[in-house]
Amino acid sequence: MMRSLYSGVAGLKTHQIRMDVIGNNIANVNTTAYKSSSMTFSELMSQTTQKASGANATTGVGGTNAKQIGLGVKAGAINTAITTQGSAQSTGNPFDIMITGDNFFVVNNGSENFFTRDGSFYVDGAGNLAMTSTGYNVMGWGVDKTTGNIKQDTVTALRIMSSANMTYPPEATTKANISGILDQNDKDVTSANGKTVNLNFFDARGYSYTAKFTFKQSGGDKTNEYSMELNKILDSTGKEIDISGVTFGEQNLEQTLSSKLSLNTDSYKWDDATKTLQTTATPPETVAELNKIFNNGALITDKDKAEEVQKNLDAIAKAYGYEGSTDEFLKLYTTGKAGQVTVQKMLENMSQNMTGDDILPKTKDEELTMTGRKFDGAKVVFDKDSGKLQSINNSTTNLSTTLNFPATMGNFSNITIDLSECTNYDNKGTSTIGATSGDLDGLGTGRRPGDMIGVSIQKDGMIYASYDNGMTKLLGQIATAAFANASGLEKEGDNLYSATLNSGEFDGIGVDITAGGGYMSTGQLEMSNVDLSSEFTEMITTQRGFQANSRIITVSDTLLEELTNLKR
Repeated sequence: MMRSLYSGVAGLKTHQIRMDVIGNNIANVNTTAYKSSSMTFSELMSQTTQKASGANATTGVGGTNAKQIGLGVKAGAINTAITTQGSAQSTGNPFDIMITGDNFFVVNNGSENFFTRDGSFYVDGAGNLAMTSTGYNVMGWGVDKTTGNIKQDTVTALRIMSSANMTYPPEATTKANISGILDQNDKDVTSANGKTVNLNFFDARGYSYTAKFTFKQSGGDKTNEYSMELNKILDSTGKEIDISGVTFGEQNLEQTLSSKLSLNTDSYKWDDATKTLQTTATPPETVAELNKIFNNGALITDKDKAEEVQKNLDAIAKAYGYEGSTDEFLKLYTTGKAGQVTVQKMLENMSQNMTGDDILPKTKDEELTMTGRKFDGAKVVFDKDSGKLQSINNSTTNLSTTLNFPATMGNFSNITIDLSECTNYDNKGTSTIGATSGDLDGLGTGRRPGDMIGVSIQKDGMIYASYDNGMTKLLGQIATAAFANASGLEKEGDNLYSATLNSGEFDGIGVDITAGGGYMSTGQLEMSNVDLSSEFTEMITTQRGFQANSRIITVSDTLLEELTNLKR
């Protein structure tokens, strides 16, 4: 009688535990990454009133089974469905991360590691990626400063928004490329000023500059030959910088003029006595004076007289109908009895009363024609048949040239300019040629300093920062933990688990999420895997079990009462 009473009590206690498990599951139906639990029943013990016996061949009596009376029930095990994936819920928060697979995030409270499936993270005031509910640091791997790759050693806190990561350093431009069509019928290309191509680049401090190059066509039948020259360099405000120390390509190259230039003797004449260029008007008007340009045959370079020198040079260039810079005009040359003589040399000679072919013409009959020019830069030659680039400065293998900065301009780096993608095609008289910083693969572009504008987390847990200068930077990788028996983890509250002997220990390093075929999804959270329909079904059966055990206690009490009444 007492056995049934105690069995009923054991049944009530065990069913109450099961109800506690069910109640906890239902209570956490909306808890992020909660893993539901289930309980199994186990027989408590049995009382044996008669042991089993075997068959007796002598007497011919068969064996009998043991007589055992059960003494109740107990909670056999409480299992957690830890490997069952919960449903996904979109949040739009880039720091909300859901794991697909069996792995766990690793978080640290400052002294020990815990594990969670709750990927609701934020960035704290120190720039650390942390768990929203507890503030525990999310653990991962940092970047090797030498290689720039993830260094998978002992996990550490991911400080993704440190002061060092908030900006991206500047870098000087070291490479550039010029590509597109250089049309031989382009009026700009055939003009004295040439076709201007702008190259934007950076110095080592991130300041931007624009180098202006000009392409000019050679004369005669050499329509496939062009010059490439550095005209000027402007800073970001449009102000010209001093490029006297800057060299580009090769020096003193020769080029035939596309349009021959002669003194306009109908409008201008030279006066030997005064060493002046005058108009042919009546009375004549002096427009240039050689003694204000040259001193003892040398060009005047005094800064105080620069404006006056330039004014006189401009007037002489105008008399020849030259549209380009006066510096280039001085490099025009003619070939006569005295050999190849530049405009500058002729002016120098004239200022010193020299005679012969070096003297500039005074009349139309003595007119000298400028047939070529000297320049610093690159001679660009295209194949006449294919239109493809054939050579740069007579080299058919190295189709590039270099813009060299002196050491005194220490913030600049030399820029190698690749022209291999230039073509000499017909494009209805319009050239499309243009310059881009960086090589054809985008290397050596240079950049200004950049401020962080966003952070993104990839499927493999890689964390990248993006900057407003167009650059990206690898900040680290979120590590995960994998266990041989994840069900052996012990719940610690706050959606956290700790490792146990039955789950297997954490090695302190972790694993890449993709190693086991898993991945991370940003802007999503894993929700509870509680199935309400199953829980309510379990609750009904538990209730009925509880009622039945209650009935056993009631009936047992009645029987005891009847037994007690027998003594009356």
